[in-house]
Amino acid sequence: MNDTGANVEGGRIEEAGRDNNTDIICQTEKSQSCFPKIIKKRVCSTFVEDSFSNGALCQCGAARDDHASVAVGDYFSTAIVNQWKSVQHSSEQPTDAFGEVQFAGASKRHSYFLRLSWSTEPSVMYNILTTHWGLPLPNLLVSVVGGNSRTQIKTWVREVLRQGLVKASQSTGAWILTTGLHEDVGRCVGQAVRDHAAAASSVSLNKVVALGIAPWGLVEKREQLVKPQGSFPAKYNAPNASQNSCPLDNNYQAFLLVDDGSVGRRGGETEFRARLEEYISHQRTGIWGSGSIEIPVLCMLISGETDMLKRMDLSLKSCIPWLVLAGSGGLADFLSDILENRSSAPAVPSSGEGNSEALKAPNVDLKDRVAERFKKHFPSEAQTDKLVEQALNIYQNRHLITVYQGEHESPNDFDTVLLKTLVGASKQHLSADANPYTDELKLAVTWNRVDIAKTELFNGDIQWKYEDLEDSMTDALINDKPQFVRLFTENGLNILEYLTYGRLETLYRSVPDGTLLYQLLQQCLAERLAIVERHSPSEKQNSSTRLLKDNNQDGPVKEVTLFEVSRVLELLMGDVCQPFYYHTLRLEFTSSKGTALRRASKVLRGHCKYQDLPCPDPWASLFLWAVLQNRSEMAIFFWEMAGEAVLSALGGSKILRELSKLEVENETKLSMKELAQRFENLAHDIFSSCYRSDERRSFTLLIRKSPVWGGSTCLQMGVSADARLFFSNDGVQSLLSHIWWGDMKRNTEVWRLLLTFFCPILCYTNLISFRKQDNQLEEEEGIPNDDGPDQDTNSLYGTTVFSLDDIKHLDLDSKDHRSGTIKGVPYRPPQRPFIVSRWRQFWFAPVTSFLGNVLMYFLFLLLFAYVLLVDFDPPPPSGPGVAECVLYFWVFTIVCEEIRQSIFVGTMTWRQRFRLYIKDLWNKCDLTAISLFIIGLICRMFHWSHEFGRDVLCLDYMVFTLRLIHIFAIHKQLGPKIIIVGKMMKDVFFFLFFLGVWVMAYGVANQALIYNYDPNPNRIFRRVFYRPYLHIFGQIPVEEMDVGKDWDITCTHNVTLIESGEEPCRNHESNWLVVILLVVYLLVTNILLINLLIAMFSYTFSKVQEHSDTYWKFQRYNLIAEYHSRPSLAPPFIILSHINIFIRRVIRKVPSVKIHHFVLDLEEKAANRLSMWETIQKEDFLTARIKIQKSSDSERLKRMSAKVDGVLKHLSESRDFEHRLRSLENQIEYCSSAISWVVDTLAQGSTFKPPRPPPALRDVLPSSSSSA
Repeated sequence: MNDTGANVEGGRIEEAGRDNNTDIICQTEKSQSCFPKIIKKRVCSTFVEDSFSNGALCQCGAARDDHASVAVGDYFSTAIVNQWKSVQHSSEQPTDAFGEVQFAGASKRHSYFLRLSWSTEPSVMYNILTTHWGLPLPNLLVSVVGGNSRTQIKTWVREVLRQGLVKASQSTGAWILTTGLHEDVGRCVGQAVRDHAAAASSVSLNKVVALGIAPWGLVEKREQLVKPQGSFPAKYNAPNASQNSCPLDNNYQAFLLVDDGSVGRRGGETEFRARLEEYISHQRTGIWGSGSIEIPVLCMLISGETDMLKRMDLSLKSCIPWLVLAGSGGLADFLSDILENRSSAPAVPSSGEGNSEALKAPNVDLKDRVAERFKKHFPSEAQTDKLVEQALNIYQNRHLITVYQGEHESPNDFDTVLLKTLVGASKQHLSADANPYTDELKLAVTWNRVDIAKTELFNGDIQWKYEDLEDSMTDALINDKPQFVRLFTENGLNILEYLTYGRLETLYRSVPDGTLLYQLLQQCLAERLAIVERHSPSEKQNSSTRLLKDNNQDGPVKEVTLFEVSRVLELLMGDVCQPFYYHTLRLEFTSSKGTALRRASKVLRGHCKYQDLPCPDPWASLFLWAVLQNRSEMAIFFWEMAGEAVLSALGGSKILRELSKLEVENETKLSMKELAQRFENLAHDIFSSCYRSDERRSFTLLIRKSPVWGGSTCLQMGVSADARLFFSNDGVQSLLSHIWWGDMKRNTEVWRLLLTFFCPILCYTNLISFRKQDNQLEEEEGIPNDDGPDQDTNSLYGTTVFSLDDIKHLDLDSKDHRSGTIKGVPYRPPQRPFIVSRWRQFWFAPVTSFLGNVLMYFLFLLLFAYVLLVDFDPPPPSGPGVAECVLYFWVFTIVCEEIRQSIFVGTMTWRQRFRLYIKDLWNKCDLTAISLFIIGLICRMFHWSHEFGRDVLCLDYMVFTLRLIHIFAIHKQLGPKIIIVGKMMKDVFFFLFFLGVWVMAYGVANQALIYNYDPNPNRIFRRVFYRPYLHIFGQIPVEEMDVGKDWDITCTHNVTLIESGEEPCRNHESNWLVVILLVVYLLVTNILLINLLIAMFSYTFSKVQEHSDTYWKFQRYNLIAEYHSRPSLAPPFIILSHINIFIRRVIRKVPSVKIHHFVLDLEEKAANRLSMWETIQKEDFLTARIKIQKSSDSERLKRMSAKVDGVLKHLSESRDFEHRLRSLENQIEYCSSAISWVVDTLAQGSTFKPPRPPPALRDVLPSSSSSA
């Protein structure tokens, strides 16, 4: 924890070393064969005789026979060496123990293990742990050291480890480092990890990672792990611990077995463990090191012996904080004694140089007191001077040590103790201007402990500045911590100031590798870079060199810009809205893909100015960012904060459903679909609240054009997102009904429409009821009209949605009103004469247009059938006849209408309109019918293809007739049944697959058994496929298949005649097998497969029938939108409307208003009022939902549990107070006794005579005695 410059430079060096080492490490998860090449073990290379073993053992602990001949034969080196050292007397060799270990009698979960030299670089091991073994990156490293072989671990220490350390590690995402051996502290930690795993209901992301670092020579039965090729897994039978060895504990995820060449000696792993801790302390937290702080490392001392003083001294010099468990025994009690009782030592200057001098030269009296206490705690130690010096060095770094009285404190607050310990150590290095609580906040964010942040940091006592929350906000966003994001926005973070376009790009660049969004962004980035290289050949070399450097430093994702984000959103959203961020990048909306790529490659060069601009819609941008990464809680929070709740929810549902189609992982795909359905439910519920509050505004909300979502509307987004539930809402259906009926009342009977259609003069009578022109005034004055139960919605339709009559007036109006913009009060066109207005109100309503098209389509089918059956003349010059020419003209008008729908409807480019047109199934049916008709028409004009052309037209008639199904989709009873039939067609295809297998198997075998030789392809096809198919329906030619029956067909055995086409004779030898195959075939097809098909149909019917009404309401929109935009006349008279449109649009240049169907472009003031009203409805809905959740039984139980926990905490505090009072009473009693003894001594002595007698003892509570 040095100064900032040193940290940055050290981080760069370590990051570079990490990248280099990562290149060395094998990246394949299934193969670890590369470990012996990069990881070494230690082998004793010099036999140094142990004087206590009479020459049988080496000082390394191994026997003479276990050494190599070279090591034993070096007598000269042995003679001059007095003490064995690993550095000098051992050599490195490729490791021979690595892979996975399976413990006998334990669970099936395997643990990783690796034998390595103590000199192995910690960067290599850290990469193996995180990259190769896949351990989650730590947010905290807790290194538990200590233990005492002479005493047992106390019970309360076990509770601290189980309820405190392991629980805190799970909540913070920490690694726990111990020896990993089944003894002392290592066994207790392993048991705590085991208990936590057994109690956990599911595997969380921040699961407890227990890592064991043990000396290789101390592991019992280590020969079971040795295998040069690696063990996958190694069978490890853990025996009981002995004096010089100990087995591995089976509750650890990984073991690093540090080898220093010794056997049975402790402490060989200490140096490597300290270096690994120091290396990890310089790595950053979060995904790919995206966190705001370095990984905090904390050493925890439990009991311990005197040899731990050196380990602790070295660690404190690296500024690693320590937590000492007072009362655990051994070294922990000694350190807590000198640290807590330092007030008895002479005061040490606390400021400036005095403190430094005191730290460098400890007071002599202090040294004596430390030595005295050391003798008290360790009376058996002989050489104490060096140990006392180490203890004094530890005392000088006491600001990095926290003493935890675990015996008297609750282990449930252990995570808070860890936090305060790390924060207390980091505060020693803060500058004068820094906020002392910033590090504590960063740690809380890293551990995702929002409860600590709320109680300790955001309780109202601290004034937070924007600069203090900026880095933590970025950390919370990148690492998916929505509760902190909510906390920061509620406590002083201005999102408008925070989110610039540059920071938004940074968020997209932090997308983890392997995710679908990352792949899509990289694909778009590769396209843009390819355009750059293609159109800039002169700068290709320079740009490639620069990009290579950037990629090596930050990775390719660092080059992702808003253009790639826009491309991904365009891929997912399609043509439902304009591309996002094009205005920011100064790109045109109508530009093609290639043009946009070329312009973007020119704009995105060097530092872009737009990156410093604030994002105008920060919550919407963050919502898109969260949805694209499938972060549910984060997306829900951003949706709550963003405006346009209904449209945003539908947009999120659209994006997630498109992503689920591209996702490969099934679990991720299901989560995307669930979140998409959740957003659709929110859109449905919010709009229901809006509809109940104000119908007029809710209608406007559905067709309001949104600038945030690229000019899209709720209806357009809902259709694109396949939001069936949203369209089943009563408010949406009410709006569609208003549009469908136009200015006519919704309760008009169909027979009245038919009668008026054939007798148009009746529209001027009272046969059909129309809405009154002044109904808007009646609504404002509260005067009811006579519309019956639909009175409110009918009258409100005229205030929000222009009827077709209004739109036709707008066509004739000036340019000021042609866009249909609402300015304060909805615009109403000027009144026309009654005769004209009534005529238009009837004939321009979508329901009338639909009725006319249905009637004319039936006439078209009758004419088509008449031509095919009666009046199909020969080719020219004899034909075609008049009826056929009329049919051709009729089809020509249909073609003109399809061209108008596919290219000239809407405000998008013609490519976008055609793509949208071709997506519809019934439009594909229309194109198929028209294409077949053109082919048949061309072929029937020539003698050689006349019959073929007639055959094509016959097939085309079937396609035109099937088109009637779409027309009946508007019917409330027939519409759902059509949907059910469509679903059942999928079941039929699956059935045909199984049926085809049996038909093929039976048909080929049956034909080969009946006829020995028959090369006629026509007969083969009929008898192999067609005849078995007819068997299903009972048409079985028994005479042909059963040789016992007479067959009156002339046949022959002559091969020549058979090849010329004669009927071959039957084979009599295998006829018994033919009968058996027939019985089996009929049993399978008629009973098994047919009943399977019936079951599939029943399941599909019951499944779809439950939601058929929802499906029908959704499909109803497409039909209403189609006939709303169509001309009033039906084919073939529609050609008149086409001519009228051509004159208006092309010659007179009068723009059409119908291209804006279902779209309203509000002024800014009116749009703001509508958005404010929608936000109020959303807040009311969310408040009501929170109330319902709070009133639920589960929430009540949670609150009750919290209260009980509070009571228990107060009880534990009261016990602490009671303990302190008892201690105070004992001290007072001792003081009383001592004073009494002094008084008695002085009274008995004759040194001096007291002026008065000693005071008498008085009763402190006389009232109590009297009352008694």
